[in-house]
Amino acid sequence: MGLEGGHVQREEWEYNGCIIPLDLYYEIDTQTWVKVNEDGTVTMGLTDVGQVRAGRLLHARIKEPGKFIKKGKPVASLESGKWAGPINAVVEGEVVERNEKVLEQPDIINYDPYGEGWIVKLKPVDLERDLRDLLFGPQAIEKMKEYIDEWDIICMRCT
Repeated sequence: MGLEGGHVQREEWEYNGCIIPLDLYYEIDTQTWVKVNEDGTVTMGLTDVGQVRAGRLLHARIKEPGKFIKKGKPVASLESGKWAGPINAVVEGEVVERNEKVLEQPDIINYDPYGEGWIVKLKPVDLERDLRDLLFGPQAIEKMKEYIDEWDIICMRCT
């Protein structure tokens, strides 16, 4: 992470227009990402590839703070004109915050999947255990590249 002009610049990898930040953990099959926060919580969202596959998002439901979510169970559901489905928790824990902006304007995920388009923050039960099942760094990039090639994906921001 370099500092330029006072802003923290995130290191990322790009392939077929798809942005993959290098500081996140990934679940490739579900195209979700996890960021470990300094306070011990994790932020979860849909990847750039995931938002492209879903299409322009029209509706979102996110579990309320205080709800306990088992790993692999839905923490949110999203719906576009061509797809509807759950966003499953890749980390087990309690919902501490949901992104109200996404509830009001779900397609913010299409514009900014790693920034304003985050979906939920969780307080994990056993973060170390859950992170073992996710990919990070070069391993994540390699698997993401295979996924993009397999599905013939080209990422574009919806506007």
